[in-house]
Amino acid sequence: MRLSQYPLTTLKEVPADAEVISHQLMLRTGMIRRLAAGLYTWLPFGLKTLRKVERIVREEMDRSGALEVVMPTVQPGELWKESGRWSEYGPELLRFKDRHEREFTYGPTHEEVITDIARRELHSYKQLPVNFYQIQLKFRDEIRPRFGVMRAREFIMKDAYSFHISEASLNDGYRTMSEAYVRIFTRLGLKFRAVQADGGSIGGSSSQEFHVLAESGEDAIVFSDADDYAANLEMAVTLPVLAPKGGTTQSLSKVATPNARSIADICTQLSIKPAACIKTLLVDAADGGVIALVVRGDHELNAVKAQKLPGVARPLRMSSPQRIRESLALETGFIGPIGLKIPLYADHAAAHLTDFVCGANEKDAHYIGANWGRDLPEPTSVDMRNVIVGDPSPSGQGTLQIARGIEVGHIFKLGQKYSASLKAVVQDEHSKSATLWMGCYGIGITRVVAAAIEQNHDANGICWPEALAPFTLVLVPLGYQKSAQVRQAAERLYAEFIGMGIDVLLDDRDVRPGVKFADSELLGIPHRIVIGDRGLDVGTLEYRHRRATTSIDLALSEAVAFICDKAQSAKA
Repeated sequence: MRLSQYPLTTLKEVPADAEVISHQLMLRTGMIRRLAAGLYTWLPFGLKTLRKVERIVREEMDRSGALEVVMPTVQPGELWKESGRWSEYGPELLRFKDRHEREFTYGPTHEEVITDIARRELHSYKQLPVNFYQIQLKFRDEIRPRFGVMRAREFIMKDAYSFHISEASLNDGYRTMSEAYVRIFTRLGLKFRAVQADGGSIGGSSSQEFHVLAESGEDAIVFSDADDYAANLEMAVTLPVLAPKGGTTQSLSKVATPNARSIADICTQLSIKPAACIKTLLVDAADGGVIALVVRGDHELNAVKAQKLPGVARPLRMSSPQRIRESLALETGFIGPIGLKIPLYADHAAAHLTDFVCGANEKDAHYIGANWGRDLPEPTSVDMRNVIVGDPSPSGQGTLQIARGIEVGHIFKLGQKYSASLKAVVQDEHSKSATLWMGCYGIGITRVVAAAIEQNHDANGICWPEALAPFTLVLVPLGYQKSAQVRQAAERLYAEFIGMGIDVLLDDRDVRPGVKFADSELLGIPHRIVIGDRGLDVGTLEYRHRRATTSIDLALSEAVAFICDKAQSAKA
């Protein structure tokens, strides 16, 4: 491709509305342009990268035995009502009516549609297992679309759905997909981790997320420093404390703590550390009552874990001050577990405390020297907090560390959640009706591009992994319009590289060398060859890899073989 004929407009200034580096660089390099909030047009430079992601994903899905389909983006509401998600999914589901007043949605996902296909097309266990996938547009009406294509309303996803006659077969299919995802993200040249995850709105018995590691990542991922244990923060497990409790050394007493409504206030007034305190949080119960959740003062409640506790309302809701006053005659800010006549759970670490500080259930007062078993009953000890760095790994090996990640893939064991509600059944080997078992496997294609930039950039622009780069090589001829020698060498090299299958960009624009160099670094093309009269006079070119800080001289006669070898090595 000749850059003079390429509709590419690069920007020197960072767009004011772009918060993260991927959004900034995708706008500055002309990869995307905003149409409306959360809606983007992919221009040719960006689309080339997008298609490279799609190609690798498609190749590995085909290799895994999955079959490609394309399903409608517009879906009838009646299917979603059958599954129960029409009312459950929330405002992210864009609902509308056609001219006949029939309800539809612009699909955020395709579980209902593919299950409808399965119940129509699959009749016998002999047709199983089978895995259908598509690379298709999705729409989720995000309340606050941001970060460019990272959290857009319309996006491209690869979603796959497998159908099985048994749970054992589903487990095999899930493992096959996990292995395929590892191959995909490895081939894309990304640093990533696979972590245990919560099923969220998709549901299912278990799931796994794939995160690209990046400091700007929205998600916290937890991993052991001694083995391969990894989970997102929502699912990372904390263990009961095995060490014996410390001895009781204080008697219970009430102290004045005026206006001390937070752990920080209490610690300041009493000159103690947060780990010596407990927080008593009141949440709504499923039966309309209130439940107390107790965590140590330096720990944070994990909402995903907490809402799975027996009796707790889902989704988790903190009880309002009005409900607390009406139900318990208490004021928030000074609530503690002593004397509470409601169900109570304590996190493992909080349940292990002795001589702790807690609210006294009256304004401007706290207890010091409180102890389980003496001043109040021993609690039901559960895992309901976020892990912190240094916690022991649930695997029994090493301690937990935390990194930032960007979720780019998610796989689920759906079980029979959708097949049961939509009555997707086949005849088993005994000629009896059997409800299908399902798996679901997604990759955010557009998000992968943004995540790759978040992980691979420097002060000058993008540093594409070889597999994702829109072009492998950029030729930068100096004085292309003025020097016949430079122009002839550039054209000859350009033709040779095209003939060798190298994706090459020729910068034949009539602009200053500094502009060409700056744009080549901004665009992030892995390999750059500079062609100038001075080098040609002695038979050399100037080569630099995008991640290198210095250039090397390259013999003109060896240039094509040199780049072809680099490109081949990157594919290996």
